[in-house]
Amino acid sequence: MDYFIGALKKYADFTGRARRQEYWMFILIYMIINIVLAVLGLDVISMLIGLGLLIPTLSIGARRLHDTGRSGWWQLIYFVPLIGFIVMIVFLAQDSHDENEYGVNPKSGVPA
Repeated sequence: MDYFIGALKKYADFTGRARRQEYWMFILIYMIINIVLAVLGLDVISMLIGLGLLIPTLSIGARRLHDTGRSGWWQLIYFVPLIGFIVMIVFLAQDSHDENEYGVNPKSGVPA
């Protein structure tokens, strides 16, 4: 839950880097919330939460791509049907690069 709250605190911060664990834990909690709301039949609330979490999802996605040495603009590839989603999964699952133009490796323990 700390990763989810941490991502929300940096909701509009498109700079820096995010580790794999931080990104995937945010996505996991986001999906659990949506599944629970869908099971309860609260589609309108699910849609409102999705809209409210759009900017934090884009920002943590950009920071995760920065960690792999890519620009956050790569998220636009989602608009390519099927292939874009597969390419993004591969990019987001890759390991962190060492220090790059977006900062030092967050795994190194040195604050960015």
